[in-house]
Amino acid sequence: MIKVCKFGGTSMADGTNIRRVAEIFNSDPARRYLVVSAPGKRFGGDAKITDLLYETHRSVAERGETGVFSKVRERFCGIVRELGISLDIEGLLSETEESILRERSEEFTASRGEYLIGRITAEFLGIPFVDARDCVRFGEDGKLDGETTYALCSAALKGKKRAVISGFYGADAEGRVHTFSRGGSDVSGAIVARAVGADLYENWTDVSGFLACDPRIVDSPAHIDVLSYRELRELSYMGANVLHSESIFPVREANIPILIKNTFRPSDEGTRIVPAAGYIPPARPVTGIAGKKNFAVIFIEKSLMNSEIGFARRILSVLEERGVSFEHMPSGIDTISFVIDEAELQEGMLAEIEREICKRVCPDQCKTLTDISLIAVVGHGMSKNVGTSARLFDAIARAGVNVRMIDQGSSELNIIVGVDNENYERTLRAVYDEFFR
Repeated sequence: MIKVCKFGGTSMADGTNIRRVAEIFNSDPARRYLVVSAPGKRFGGDAKITDLLYETHRSVAERGETGVFSKVRERFCGIVRELGISLDIEGLLSETEESILRERSEEFTASRGEYLIGRITAEFLGIPFVDARDCVRFGEDGKLDGETTYALCSAALKGKKRAVISGFYGADAEGRVHTFSRGGSDVSGAIVARAVGADLYENWTDVSGFLACDPRIVDSPAHIDVLSYRELRELSYMGANVLHSESIFPVREANIPILIKNTFRPSDEGTRIVPAAGYIPPARPVTGIAGKKNFAVIFIEKSLMNSEIGFARRILSVLEERGVSFEHMPSGIDTISFVIDEAELQEGMLAEIEREICKRVCPDQCKTLTDISLIAVVGHGMSKNVGTSARLFDAIARAGVNVRMIDQGSSELNIIVGVDNENYERTLRAVYDEFFR
């Protein structure tokens, strides 16, 4: 049996935690490959190494000096002292600082947290280190080149009974460092699991798996024992941040299950994520509830728009030309709406988009709603339970909340409702109470 383990930033935050990681890794011979994130916060008010590295790049770009890299140096030197290893960390850090000044690349600089902690962890464990720059490839479009990556990773790890691999980054077609989005070490772990044909991908973090709702809003939400890949994708995308939403793709293609575990409570069962085939949904219709704030909704109405060839395409071209993606597209016979994350919009862009849409499709009405929250109710069991939608909307009505938008996926795996930001927490609690209390 082969297990690939990925450990998050909190797990790698200091020498004490890395000793705990080593104990977990060494406790099971099936744990063969360890993927690491950059050190996270050690305590409230502390800084994540990756944040310090982004700040370092800004200092290099603006003033030609590495600025807060001294704090990065101090952190890594402290970790090496705590672990009591003989690695020449001062020399490695000086070499890294010189490379940062020479490369002047934000992605290269940000990737050094994973690179350095990977070198340290491999030295502490006494096993080889594999630099993701040598085996993770991105295409010219910035997307992962899966076929090349799996082949390179497989070759790099062949003959290595155990190894440490740096997460979060790889190389583009020119060999320059390219990073995933924040949290991308989860994806790196899944890539390694796929490349070596793992039987299980263990993702170790600081929580004991997924909860059915945000514990910052709902008191003591239920623990989720098992999820399908599709349920995970919906919940992660909508704000359940235990696992990067893109991390399932490499392992899903190979039907490799994921197990979310807690580094600080390793005896907890965690949450298992499995393929839909063979997955038995829980007795309750809803598996989990998640949501996010701050969306804009562009609402367009035009009589007989369904008979107008290219109507939606002309609207979508307005978004495309401005580099804006949409999250959802609810529609009716004479209406269509586009839900956009407000973080994608520069100042004044929403009004500009609305004007251009009016120019291109001449709608009867075009209006925009802002400060909208989306709440997703997710579960394979919803399609088999009569009255789930009625229960959802009754609960929202009893809470005195007006629903501004409704969208249901064709798979019947989720129902998404839009409410005003000010009603987000109240709605989340009402829906959770309906299905879980």
